Amino acid sequence: MQINVKDISVKNRIRVNLGNLNQLMESIRHYGLMNPIIVTPRYELIAGQRRLEAVKRLGWQKIEARVVDNLSEADRLEMEIDENLHRRPLNPDELADGYSRLTRLRNPGFFRRLWRSITGFFKRLFKFRKRR
Repeated sequence: MQINVKDISVKNRIRVNLGNLNQLMESIRHYGLMNPIIVTPRYELIAGQRRLEAVKRLGWQKIEARVVDNLSEADRLEMEIDENLHRRPLNPDELADGYSRLTRLRNPGFFRRLWRSITGFFKRLFKFRKRR
């Protein structure tokens, strides 16, 4: 559901320091909002404060949100903690593999040309030796 950004209230958050939002803003600008924020029926923010702040800075008027009803204050706090606690960044091997795959997908011609050069080199090398 799309809701007006100005209608969302942010109260009593655990996270005080939102950190640098530039990379998140660039991601949202490029790909859009990948995960909706979570709000109560009164549009009180439960989860997604950094996403909300990023879209505000980008000048968005509306944001995709999921409304969760019938939660106690303890449940809302637990959701906020849970969303921020269970993140695991990619390890260096996973990150390298991801970028390697991305490079192959974006530049398939480079690898094809490289393979042709290598096979062509060996074909010429072995044909040259046979002539002697």
